[in-house]
Amino acid sequence: MSAISLGQGQDTYATKAIEDAKRDGKWVLLQNCHLMKSWMGSLEQIVLDFKETEGIHADFRLFLTSMPVNYFPVSTLQNSVKMTTEPPRGIRANMKRTFAEFSQGFLDDVKKPDIWRKLVFGISFFHAIVQERRKFGPLGWNISYEFNDSDLETSLTMLKIFLDEQDEIPWDALLYVTGHINYGGRVTDDNDRRCLLTTLEKYYCIENLEDNYPYSPSGIYYAPTNGPLESYREYIEKLPLQDSPEVFGLHENANIMYQMQDSNKFVDTVLSI
Repeated sequence: MSAISLGQGQDTYATKAIEDAKRDGKWVLLQNCHLMKSWMGSLEQIVLDFKETEGIHADFRLFLTSMPVNYFPVSTLQNSVKMTTEPPRGIRANMKRTFAEFSQGFLDDVKKPDIWRKLVFGISFFHAIVQERRKFGPLGWNISYEFNDSDLETSLTMLKIFLDEQDEIPWDALLYVTGHINYGGRVTDDNDRRCLLTTLEKYYCIENLEDNYPYSPSGIYYAPTNGPLESYREYIEKLPLQDSPEVFGLHENANIMYQMQDSNKFVDTVLSI
């Protein structure tokens, strides 16, 4: 398979890769089509020509990835098999998805397994928090940011390196790398950055190494007891289906903004159809 991440100057390579793959029966993956708006018209014509071109190898396949954008060719979508992915809604669903990808070996294969497991849960909970805050609109973030799984994966990698290489837990380094670089690299608003770092300090702290350390004033959300992977999954299953604004550090009235925003989005979608 040929994989090309689209961007400036990549249109020539992408076109050639498709032509070669049609002839040789290979697969082509074009990533981030939304970053190359000027080439979308050419891509549309290439896909339309598939029906008229003879001699295309039966094993040829073209895969495209893109963020939702209004300039992506409609005819290309209509002629494709489509799959969409989006973060699960709610902290419980988000945490279930995250811990479904972990294995017991992942939690054990470190020099400080007890600390590692506690902080893995903490950073995973933080990841769910920053994603779910978007649903509150301007009350959550001044600007909506597309935090994704790569932010969490990078943070976990750096966490493991720090724990394995340092005798003491380098809290300041963890906060800087995770807050300013991994997640903060997406943040453009100063107040949002301050909010992000303040939220992260709740999960990257020595208190989070204790059992039952509260993540919310009510104590509904807390750091579970250290144990095997299955014990964390059982704890996540017991989390509420509907998240209270308190876990995000917001007033109860924040739900009004979320419900209005959700309703407006639903109505707008119906009207657009």
